[in-house]
Amino acid sequence: MSWLGPQEWAAVALSLKVAFWATLFALPPGIFVAVALARWRFPGREIVNGLVHLPLVLPPVVTGYLLLLTFGTRGWLGGALAEIGVVFAFRWTGAALAAGIMGFPLLVRAIRLSVEAVDPKLEQAAATLGASRFWVFTTVTLPLILPGVIAGGVLAFAKAMGEFGATITFVSNIPGETQTLPLAVHNFMQVPGAEASAWRLVVVSLVVAMGALLLSEWLARRVAARVAGR
Repeated sequence: MSWLGPQEWAAVALSLKVAFWATLFALPPGIFVAVALARWRFPGREIVNGLVHLPLVLPPVVTGYLLLLTFGTRGWLGGALAEIGVVFAFRWTGAALAAGIMGFPLLVRAIRLSVEAVDPKLEQAAATLGASRFWVFTTVTLPLILPGVIAGGVLAFAKAMGEFGATITFVSNIPGETQTLPLAVHNFMQVPGAEASAWRLVVVSLVVAMGALLLSEWLARRVAARVAGR
């Protein structure tokens, strides 16, 4: 990527970093929530489902503003975290938090569909042999839903790479600190004569997004074939 300038490359590198950590930290709770919504029946289940999918229907700017109110240095949770040295607002970690929340519904949706496709009788058979619930999940359920986990993870990663509204509202557009790829494109679009830089980043964004989708399909097919014993 030598054809990218220093500011362009910094934006791409930061986007990859943000997307990686956002996806990594979203996966464990995403799997838990997906299994809970697919298998468990509990009071408030529909409310939890609505909250999980809320970022899909809320304007991203609203999500970013709510994050600022919550995790800002003067927010009810951000203030307490700041006292122990954990700061999200106007930091790259805040960009990762925003990206993870925006991609969370896609992650949960993909995994939930995979869980619902698993025959509960397979899990029940393992339980009758004396396996604990945790052991049943790790040895039976998880391998069967792995294609959905991979697909959901890649979709969340791609969403994190393209997240704009919540990110710019929560952490602003600071070059080298919070200026991810879409924020850099927006910035270059406002600068006369910087259309070439914006176009190069658009190309990178297209390549990464398409690559993520193709990789998701390929990995899902490979894992599904392996689980099926083909």
